[in-house]
Amino acid sequence: MSIEDTELLKEFAVESQEHLSDIESQLLTLESQGDNMDVALVNTVFRAIHSIKGAAGFMGLETLGGLAHRAEEVLNRLRNKEIRPTSLVINTLLKAADRLKDLIDQIETSNDADVNEHLVALERILTGQIDDSIVAEALPVAASTDAPYKPEPQILSAEALREFLVECFDNLEAVERDLLNLERDPTSAVVLNSVFRNIHTIKGSAGFLAYATLESVSHATENLLGSVRAGQIAMDTEVSESMFKSIDAIRKILKSIETDGSDGSDSFASLISDIELLHIKKLTNANSSRGAAETSILDPTPSPLVSSTGHTNTPTPVADVQTPVKPLSAPIVPAATSSQAKANSTTGPSNTAAANGESSAADSTIRVDVALLDKLMTRVGELVLARNQILQFNSTVNDSALYSATQRLNLITTELQEGVMKTRMQPIGTVWSKFPRLVRDLAAICEKEVRIEMEGKETELDKTIIEAIKDPLTHLVRNTVDHGIERPAVRKENGKAAEGILTLRAYHEGGQVNIEICDDGAGLNLERIKAKAVERGLMTQETASRMADRDVGNLIFLPGFSTAEKVSNVSGRGVGMDVVKTNIEKIGGTVDLQSKVGLGTTIKIKIPLTLAIIPALIVTSDSDRYAIPQVNLLELVRLEGEQTRKEIEWIQGAPVYRLRGRLLPLVYLRHELGMPKANQELGDDITNIVVLRADDRHFGLVVDRINDSEEIVVKPLSKQLKNVSVYSGTTIMGDGRVALILDVMGLAHSAHVISGVRDRTMTDSSDRNNGNESQLQTLLVLGVGPDRRFALPIGQVTRLEKIAINTVERADHQEVVQYRGEILPLIRLSDTLGVECRGDQETLMDVVVYTEEGRSVGLVVDQIVDIVETELVNTRPAHRAGLIQSAVIQGHVTDLLDLPAVIRMVDPSFFQDQISV
Repeated sequence: MSIEDTELLKEFAVESQEHLSDIESQLLTLESQGDNMDVALVNTVFRAIHSIKGAAGFMGLETLGGLAHRAEEVLNRLRNKEIRPTSLVINTLLKAADRLKDLIDQIETSNDADVNEHLVALERILTGQIDDSIVAEALPVAASTDAPYKPEPQILSAEALREFLVECFDNLEAVERDLLNLERDPTSAVVLNSVFRNIHTIKGSAGFLAYATLESVSHATENLLGSVRAGQIAMDTEVSESMFKSIDAIRKILKSIETDGSDGSDSFASLISDIELLHIKKLTNANSSRGAAETSILDPTPSPLVSSTGHTNTPTPVADVQTPVKPLSAPIVPAATSSQAKANSTTGPSNTAAANGESSAADSTIRVDVALLDKLMTRVGELVLARNQILQFNSTVNDSALYSATQRLNLITTELQEGVMKTRMQPIGTVWSKFPRLVRDLAAICEKEVRIEMEGKETELDKTIIEAIKDPLTHLVRNTVDHGIERPAVRKENGKAAEGILTLRAYHEGGQVNIEICDDGAGLNLERIKAKAVERGLMTQETASRMADRDVGNLIFLPGFSTAEKVSNVSGRGVGMDVVKTNIEKIGGTVDLQSKVGLGTTIKIKIPLTLAIIPALIVTSDSDRYAIPQVNLLELVRLEGEQTRKEIEWIQGAPVYRLRGRLLPLVYLRHELGMPKANQELGDDITNIVVLRADDRHFGLVVDRINDSEEIVVKPLSKQLKNVSVYSGTTIMGDGRVALILDVMGLAHSAHVISGVRDRTMTDSSDRNNGNESQLQTLLVLGVGPDRRFALPIGQVTRLEKIAINTVERADHQEVVQYRGEILPLIRLSDTLGVECRGDQETLMDVVVYTEEGRSVGLVVDQIVDIVETELVNTRPAHRAGLIQSAVIQGHVTDLLDLPAVIRMVDPSFFQDQISV
């Protein structure tokens, strides 16, 4: 196969896939419309299949063309309202479209493919051998499906009209260019085929849209070219000149369509007649020279094209499509008439429009290969790096002229970067377009009724992001249909409509794209999820009982986690949701799940707009620079001198910082990267904390120095660093040195900030006693008095606070403080339980805040000792009010508090008031 043939096949494949891209959604729409189907929409599908059929025949792809032809016949019956768009008809057409896609993907071997199954299914529809419900009652079934069809004038949207004009102008420019090449080499079969194909495309589009004059001119030209391709006449000066005149006429008609939507008042009957007469004359002369006595093959009957109105598409003879081009006898001798035709073609209406400052549809649109865009993006990335280097150099030089030029360069680079980024942007609708078909088929398999609604299809993302989220979104949609939405009978029992609704929503927010997958189904069965987690040893029963509903829902993202009772063809293997989360996190995104029993589930995904060039915070640790994507950045905190020693606390050997009353885990970058400790890791005069978000958790990253924010170009990691979880990529700084980009999620996992349920594995059988799970409890250990210890379940703790003693007031004979806009009553545990107080009085006191049904109380203790997860051993029942039992915790006898009882001892009305409310 020649290079030209390969390029032609490639171009055909691209165009055919474009034709098929929207067919699924269009057929599904027709199915939903039923007997009130939109004929214009049927025509749109018909046109796509017709274009594929014509091009496939031209390319000699017999199998592909045959299948497209049979599908076209069914669509013809559909648009004539001879059959109804039942599920059976639409199913058959959808399967045929799927097979066409497969054949196009494997185009070089498509002629060897077996499509008999689809041909038989389509034939059964055409011959009425299936369910009579497909036959329309209003109209009888036509005796022949080959009857010519006269399309009604189509009302096109501005976008559709523009697409039609762009395609026609592109084809016309190609024809003009190829005709010039044919003058130099009239024996080139490849160039001649290209001319014929482009004219054929213009004719087909014009006929479908009922532009009769445009169709007539192009059809006459196509017939003349068909005889040249078949070797019946030679490509000489007269033929070439006639072609150029036809090009000028077609261009004029297209300009008229672009101006006022019609193909003009000029019917070009004279030009059409001249072309047809030339065609007949050339055929007659050719036969005479061969000594042929018969003239029947010339078919001199005047074509209906002469009338220029009401013309229907006359099929090109099979011989015209498949007969190889014979070598022509003599080259074309350039003549003045041909040159004049070329001159006319270059000074025709298009140049007139240009001279008047007008812009045609073809002039404002261009097709560019994606690979070229990727190269352009790479070059812009290098330009951004060079810009950063010049900006850094400029800061060290005191030169006003250099400063002005640098700022100008900065502005131009930024605008260029934004422009190139836009060329890579694609609407998310390109991914969503596949989901209506997916939902329809899955609903049928699962015996459910599901309607999909999409909002924000025009929301744009970078092409690389689009590719990355395609599979995760597909899996989420499958899961929603299979697990989320109930069967019709169940929905009716619960007072819902039989048809469930799956909503896809996308929108921009805060420099990111939010994608929501919502359903009005049954919601997650949280108790079932907890039971499965306990069964698999991921947590204890007590831990599960204390978990918030949101945390329980997120358990479904654990590897291998599934509550399905049986494995189906759709799901139930426990593979997928963890991959969804992993793939989203790989591109710097987050996944959040919210579910309400009986009302439905919403999965919210946040992803960056692009991965190529991102804003980042540059930090330094041990003289090395690191980049932190700003999408993970929340705020910066700077502690100086005494603040470092007082405000960084330790809980169970881990440092924390109390940020606006909330304990923030601290991660030292030096430690996580295995660097030597600084001389005074916690005692430096200045501590820089970068507050980051990983998933739904926040933590503080302690670094040596915070430099500045700048846009960086993301480069992939080398193979030596690919397995290091704390890095996501590299970049080149303004001074030419390499900086590593930190993976915030990987850093959080490495430092065990995100741990607990997510990171636990199955408990080993050796750690169980006689098959019974160890009863681990998470407790807050408190110090009261000189040597007494108390503990309470961490689930009863709302917040831990340090409150200044001088802020304590009294109200209603009780100590209170003003806390978060409310009055917080205080209970001193030492006084309530009769424990001796410590002698020393500090300026701050530790308070454990307990909240129930909107009311809060503060438990004052002398010391917050630790948070421990332990099994209670050597327990002893307690006999005093306010205590449950005693146990040995961390080597000390500790009393477990009955916190509600302690509160009732001081304020008996605390819980009664809640009940009365």
